[in-house]
Amino acid sequence: AILDAKYAHAELSLTIARESIIVACRTLQTAGYTFLADVTCVDWYPNQPRFQVVYHLLSQALKQRVRLSVLVEEGDASIDSITPVWPAANFYEREIFDLFGVRFGGHPNLRRLLMPEEFQGNPLRKDFPVEGYR
Repeated sequence: AILDAKYAHAELSLTIARESIIVACRTLQTAGYTFLADVTCVDWYPNQPRFQVVYHLLSQALKQRVRLSVLVEEGDASIDSITPVWPAANFYEREIFDLFGVRFGGHPNLRRLLMPEEFQGNPLRKDFPVEGYR
């Protein structure tokens, strides 16, 4: 499930296979990483895979952080939701869905969070027009 690992600035960064994100999160939660600090997304347009979903985890007992990242192709911009592991991921995943268009399978309430429901497009994608679609 681990595609790449880097250790820099006293922090471990792991690249995880898309289909293994829930297993990786459950494993790290069992290992003491019980706090989900953040979930975010990066658009690497025009590169492929285009999106990188990034999870920041913290072990308060160990006083260590781990960063998980998953690369997601533009043609199938979806990944499993980690809300069954960390319910706090709910709004982070909705924000990423709203602003980048990455879908989270199994999410309990995947709908827009910041933009109006009738809004067309995903404003944080690098190919989104500066003045929006007209």
